[in-house]
Amino acid sequence: MSSPLYIGFDLSTQQLKGLVVNSELKVEYVAKFDFDADSHGFPIKKGVLNNEAEHEVFAPVALWLQALDSVLENLRKQGLDFSRVKGISAAGQQHGSVYWGPNAEQLLRNLDAGKSLETQLEGAFSHPYSPNWQDSSTQQECNEFDAALGDPEHLAQASGSKAHHRFTGPQILRFTRKHPDVYQKTSRISLVSSFLASLFLGHIAPFDISDVCGMNLWNIKKGAYDDQLIELCSGVFGVEELKRKLGEVPEDGGLHLGPVHAYFVERFGFSTDCTVIPATGDNPATILALPLRPSDAMVSLGTSTTFLMSTPSYKPDPATHFFNHPTTPGLYMFMLCYKNGGLAREHVRDAINDALKDTPAQPWANFDKVALQTPALGQQNASSPMKLGLFFPRHEIVPNIRKGQWRFTYDPSTGALKETTDGWNNPQDEARAIVESQMISLRLRSRGLTQSPGDGLPSQPRRVYLVGGGSKNKAIAKIAGEILGGVEGVYQLDIGDNACALGAAYKAVWGIERQPGQTFESLIGERWKEEEFIEKIADGYQKGVYEHYGKAVEGFEKMEQQVLQQEADMIA
Repeated sequence: MSSPLYIGFDLSTQQLKGLVVNSELKVEYVAKFDFDADSHGFPIKKGVLNNEAEHEVFAPVALWLQALDSVLENLRKQGLDFSRVKGISAAGQQHGSVYWGPNAEQLLRNLDAGKSLETQLEGAFSHPYSPNWQDSSTQQECNEFDAALGDPEHLAQASGSKAHHRFTGPQILRFTRKHPDVYQKTSRISLVSSFLASLFLGHIAPFDISDVCGMNLWNIKKGAYDDQLIELCSGVFGVEELKRKLGEVPEDGGLHLGPVHAYFVERFGFSTDCTVIPATGDNPATILALPLRPSDAMVSLGTSTTFLMSTPSYKPDPATHFFNHPTTPGLYMFMLCYKNGGLAREHVRDAINDALKDTPAQPWANFDKVALQTPALGQQNASSPMKLGLFFPRHEIVPNIRKGQWRFTYDPSTGALKETTDGWNNPQDEARAIVESQMISLRLRSRGLTQSPGDGLPSQPRRVYLVGGGSKNKAIAKIAGEILGGVEGVYQLDIGDNACALGAAYKAVWGIERQPGQTFESLIGERWKEEEFIEKIADGYQKGVYEHYGKAVEGFEKMEQQVLQQEADMIA
């Protein structure tokens, strides 16, 4: 067996995974290292350490070195012939940063194959910890970033997102203030993704064109660091010094960064012609695992709700995220993140079971039955008002509203919106209302990013893919299709918890095997066997129904604005 193999790594908050595929994208090996269960010498919990007094959440970088040694050793024990591996790429938890010391390049260059990475690279870091995406210590810095270009809207227009605690720019600015001496000794700053690529290269790897967008520093339309944001982020230190620490950002997501370092050749038997491809963030890697085509939508229905779309339209907003697409120039990755998802639906499910005094063997059976029996938007007839609501067991960020529940009726013929529980049959009406609320919010915020599929059809996704725990629920899938559309239907996507590693492995395949000018979507799309991963579970676009929900989108937007104004008035 001498056919080529490719490794995709996924360095997440709680584990490192290595996944090996062949040229036909078939998975041949998987190895993982669970940080809590498998590491030694680190007093971590769920992969991180906490400084609650300052709202800091961070991870020891040496832990990741230990993990990489272990995953590679695990793959060797499984029988992987490393000499067949032609390409390596990776996905890294987004927004984390690694601070390299002045002798980092020398230590990386001179790795000894007889020793572990952990023992050799202890002195390679100016700071031993990497801020984690859960960190919320940067409120002051976020305020400054939001104000730097005038307001959050202008910051989002430039960098793809308003300022967020976890984003790397605010994190670096705080670092310059809390650890000025360490910052001055820092030779380079990596993202988690480029950190992993650096280990394999034996020198500091550049940022990926998509992952750099999670920093609040990259001006997406200009294709360069934003001068004003870089000036802010550099603090009392020089702009040029920060640019040097960050490095250049190549535009080609499949660029050949260089051969794997001799350390891996001698220690594990990699071929000298094995090539390192830029590593990207975990969210960009997820959209490569499908692979999503333009106007496809992916909805993750887990504890939180996440919406991903590949789109040629760049229409940023403070409530959303835009990134450069990790492989395809001219495309962008659109992302929405909600705190409220499965928990909100479970509250309604439990209330219905309690009201019916029935806990069926399938806990969602009553919820599904009631949701499907309830007419769309709770309307008994065409002249009845629509029932709309917000259901937030947690403080929400899209929109920024405290936890609570709000119920309204809306008359689309007059535009009349009224906050009331009159006519609501609780909790039964809420089974459909909670799903409608979540899906209408997605449609509201993604409108304008899709295109008409033709034949006079309204703009909508080509397909809607559901992933996560809620994707198994046929009632949710049916309502999702009615609201979001999807001219080819609604599909359940099952790639387990391997999405990020798969996306990284596919990126490596494309980077090595593409023909000149061949897109990721073309190469991977030809080889990806969708019947192994997806199942059509509901219809998408239904003429009349989709348009009717379009009227509800207008009422939903009004409802959000009214609740936001009420909240502002309470604070004032």
